[in-house]
Amino acid sequence: MEAGRLGIGGWIVTPNIDICRLSRRDAALRSLVASASLIVPDGMPLVWASRLRGDPLPERVAGGSLIFSLSEAAARHGRTIYLLGGKPGVPEQAGEELRRQYPGLAVAGTDSPPVGFDSDPDALEAIRARIAAAAPDIVYVGLGCPKQEHLISRLAPSFPATWFLGCGAAIPYAAKAMPRPPRWMRQAGLAWLFRLLREPRRLFRRYLIHDLPFAVSLLTEAVVVRLRQRGG
Repeated sequence: MEAGRLGIGGWIVTPNIDICRLSRRDAALRSLVASASLIVPDGMPLVWASRLRGDPLPERVAGGSLIFSLSEAAARHGRTIYLLGGKPGVPEQAGEELRRQYPGLAVAGTDSPPVGFDSDPDALEAIRARIAAAAPDIVYVGLGCPKQEHLISRLAPSFPATWFLGCGAAIPYAAKAMPRPPRWMRQAGLAWLFRLLREPRRLFRRYLIHDLPFAVSLLTEAVVVRLRQRGG
């Protein structure tokens, strides 16, 4: 909030296993993620891998949690938020729930872009214009990776005093349109299992075919690096 008070904006990316996997094979996405103002790990395998390498990250910082902690801080410091993403009605409901949870929170605006908006220059300009009219301090962009990261990279330069957060499913969580994994599952690194059990058809391939092997490979690499360091 101090940066916001000084009129300094930026954008926050919260890479998880899936974003890391996509970034490893996509140089453009890797460069895009690296260009963020602040990168925080959203995924316990990333924290575990850092510990195995001997260079531990302090903790997991999930986009699904930041929408609550940042909104609480915004309410205390008189900052405004903007919710971008989710099905029609969901960002509005999220704003109402966040206002109820954090009295005094100001929701500057909400937006639910239509399918295909990201390939329509007029639709992108309309989003930019709505944000400009609302003049929020924080914009939560919940469109999934890499769509939300690409959109933020297009929008952020126009709003140098605004903070953007790519937050994935956080807006439906805040709206209570999607149940959030229990705290114990988040702390144990099992949030993915909770979501898989709820949406097996949509998430089976992503989590079990792609992300799980990548996580195992990442942890194995971390062990090998640590052993080489010790051997050296």
